[in-house]
Amino acid sequence: MNSQSNWNADGISLRNSAIVAGIGLILMAILAPIANFSILQNLIVADDAAGTVSNIFSAQGSFRMAIAIFAIVAVLDIIVAWGLYVLLRPVNKSLSLLTAWFRIVYAAMLGFVLVNLLSVLQLAGNADYLTLFGSDQISGMVMLSLSNFNTGWQLSLIIFGFHLLLLGYLLFKAGYMRKVLGILLVIAALGYLTDGFATLLSPGYDISISAFTFIGEIVLIFWLLITGGKNRSEISKND
Repeated sequence: MNSQSNWNADGISLRNSAIVAGIGLILMAILAPIANFSILQNLIVADDAAGTVSNIFSAQGSFRMAIAIFAIVAVLDIIVAWGLYVLLRPVNKSLSLLTAWFRIVYAAMLGFVLVNLLSVLQLAGNADYLTLFGSDQISGMVMLSLSNFNTGWQLSLIIFGFHLLLLGYLLFKAGYMRKVLGILLVIAALGYLTDGFATLLSPGYDISISAFTFIGEIVLIFWLLITGGKNRSEISKND
């Protein structure tokens, strides 16, 4: 095989782009659960606004850390979008670009809903205007901000679901990829789309189908890190 066959015209190695995307995904897989489950969810007490507010106000350092980690995850999403675009561009340039944009929009939405967590920190501060509110009012605003963050993040998963749907299609069409991964990513996409639309249409929805359909995302990480982009000659070009 020609030694240059794994390089695009702009000098970017397909293998390197696969590794960048894979590393980005594995970092996100580590960081996002830390921010959400290890920090944020541990501070929230179900049906106890006062307890939740007390936890957050007494652990503002950890709460700030969670926000910072979420911000890093959003940046990593953009890097992953770039890596996957470069890797899958030979399959279908326009569709690969659209796939990348869906992930970038998802990252932007995640960054936007973080404003709600920043609002919680403001409520935990000592600003003079906070004296205008009673403790019950502050607790209510904190819970509303947390709810808005969670709902906004859930709705952004609709965009992420469309990203995975297109990504699964591209990988299914790529000659160098086992079609089973493409199918698994489509299944994962359907899980996110179901959760996102159900959250939008049914306020009481509390099921997480995506928690059972994400296996394709794990397989994708291993493929990107181990074999992704090694053999450009096997790519099916469908531009």
